[in-house]
This record gives sequence, structure tokens and C-alpha cells, in this order.
Amino acid sequence: MTDDAYAHVLAAVGPRLRRLRQERGVTLTALSKATGISVSTLSRLESGGRKATLELLLPLAQAHQVPLDELVGAPEVGDPRVRAAPVRRAHLTAVPLTRQPGGLQAFKLVIDPVAGPPEQRTHEGYEWLYVLSGRLRLLLADREVELRAGEAAEFDTRLPHWFGPAGDASVELLSLFGSQGERMHIRARPRGRGDD
Repeated sequence: MTDDAYAHVLAAVGPRLRRLRQERGVTLTALSKATGISVSTLSRLESGGRKATLELLLPLAQAHQVPLDELVGAPEVGDPRVRAAPVRRAHLTAVPLTRQPGGLQAFKLVIDPVAGPPEQRTHEGYEWLYVLSGRLRLLLADREVELRAGEAAEFDTRLPHWFGPAGDASVELLSLFGSQGERMHIRARPRGRGDD
């Protein structure tokens, strides 16, 4: 790599870091606490006043949960499309919608009907399901619930559970799963005095 090409790559790091931080809604102060890098250093790094070094980029990549090469080698304007390959297992097709390992994982699932009794299972984590189309049958311990398009459910996966189509047609849904038991936080309008 020539000196000019090297300088060009380093000059693009600051704007990329700023865009990544702003897209995720993270303040410089919060990023400073997460990385141990001072707010002034982060600000100068984003504005190009400070040269990017491995010592600075490694904690930033970890805080943003992105590969290091995404901080230094990504194009100036990224492609917003998710290019995930579907994974097919028996009667289930899963499309991963998250790219970083760990933390919350998002999937689009299409589950086809299957013969035989459902088999409940347990594992560490917390799951949130949102039905896109069809009807979903959810068995949770000794309780059974049917969800239709537009309805959601969340549960601790340490409870015995199973979900699949409620009838003889496929069901399509979104699944958010936190292996460490992270719960989804949905912001809702605060209730007013006149609300029932």
C-alpha cells in the first residue's frame, strides 16, 4: 500500500466512526465509558484531528460489536441491505438478520407444519416472537396460546416451550433471542389520567 493510499484509508476512519456511533444513537460520553477512551480523544478521532491507531480502534470495534476491518475498510456509504443466506432445517427456514456475534440475535422464521406431537425443550435465554403471517401455536410449560399476524409473545426459554404452525399452513414470524436472558424493551406511550 502506498503512503497516499494509507493516508486515504486513515482519513476515512473518523467519519466512519462518527456515522457508526450516530446510527446507533450512542453519545461520546457513553462511548468513552464503554471503551476507556477520553471524550476529547474520541471527538478528535472522529473529526480527523487524531490519527487512528490499533490501540484506539480495538476497543471501539468491541464496543460497537463490529469487525475491525469494518472500521477501516468499509466503503464511505454502506449498503443497507441485509444479505443473509437462509438456513433450512427439516420444517424450518431461518434467515439471520443480525451479523455480530453474541447479544441479541434476530431471525426471520418460516415454519412448515409437521406431523407428530410437539416436543417442548428448554435452554438459557429469552425470546420474543412477532407473527408476520399465518397462525402460531405456542406451548409454554402447561399453557397453550395461539397468535395471529401482528401479535407478539415473549418468554424465558428456561421454561419448557415449543412453537409452530397452529394449523396446516406455514407460519412466518420474527424472532429476537438473547442467549444470556436479555429481555426486549419496548417503549410505550405513558398512560395519561384519562386512559383506561
